[in-house]
Amino acid sequence: MSVSTNMKAFPAATEPAKYAIQTITTADLKDALRLGWEDFKAVPTHAFLLALIYPVLGLMLARTVLGYSILPLLFPLAAGFALLGPFAALGFYDLSRRREQGETPTASHALGVLRSPSIGAMLFFGVALLVLFLVWLAAAQSIYTATFGYAPASSFPDFFQRVLTTSEGHRLIVLGCGIGFLFALVALCVSVVSFPLMLDRHAGAMDAMLTSVRAVVQNPVPMAAWGLIVAVLLVAGTIPFFLGLTVVIPVLGHATWHLYRKVIKPAATSYEPPPQQKARRYAADFPASLFSWGRRDR
Repeated sequence: MSVSTNMKAFPAATEPAKYAIQTITTADLKDALRLGWEDFKAVPTHAFLLALIYPVLGLMLARTVLGYSILPLLFPLAAGFALLGPFAALGFYDLSRRREQGETPTASHALGVLRSPSIGAMLFFGVALLVLFLVWLAAAQSIYTATFGYAPASSFPDFFQRVLTTSEGHRLIVLGCGIGFLFALVALCVSVVSFPLMLDRHAGAMDAMLTSVRAVVQNPVPMAAWGLIVAVLLVAGTIPFFLGLTVVIPVLGHATWHLYRKVIKPAATSYEPPPQQKARRYAADFPASLFSWGRRDR
């Protein structure tokens, strides 16, 4: 086998990364949150209209598991929004993108993300995050059952007394938070800039995921801080009855767009072909040269 054939078989070893990663600091996180808040204030009506579906979604999920004792899954449901958040904020990325371009965003612009050339990749990635979310809920339920058995808590005080004052409850907290951290870490690594990249540069799902992982590897401390910020705000947004998410989801969505702008190096300027050289014309060609459209060499 020739050397050229071997090189074709392993193009990743010789080709540079498609999307360049920039190094950021925690100051960039603060600036991204500030810009996200500015975007939210600029288009609060549209943000609220879009965000209303997320508290409803949370209540529906809570009602779905009510028959299996909702109390053990309250915290996993709240924390699980960190897994779905990157996909849930698609519309807000587009609002921020359009404001960045000097436009005045409208609700139709936010929903216009559904017409993006990369909508297939974004939907595929969104389904993958939903599966991760459901696996997390199943894992949380299994941990609770393994710790306390199948007997449901009779009331809120009974549940909190079990969790906070018994050795089994302390073990549940440590184990649940540890496994939940692993789920959140996976979601952060594969999605921190994936959806904005697919929206902005029409990247494929795999390219976006790998670029997101590279961004986390190159900026471990800022990305860890960003994950903590997202988790704290999302959990706070579930109080009361998930209604706080009507503010938290839009602000984080807008801020994630600005974080993406700081992490991913902008695309190079569009290519302009060099000016074509005019062919020489000779006096002997006159008057045929006046009718260049009929020449054979064109």
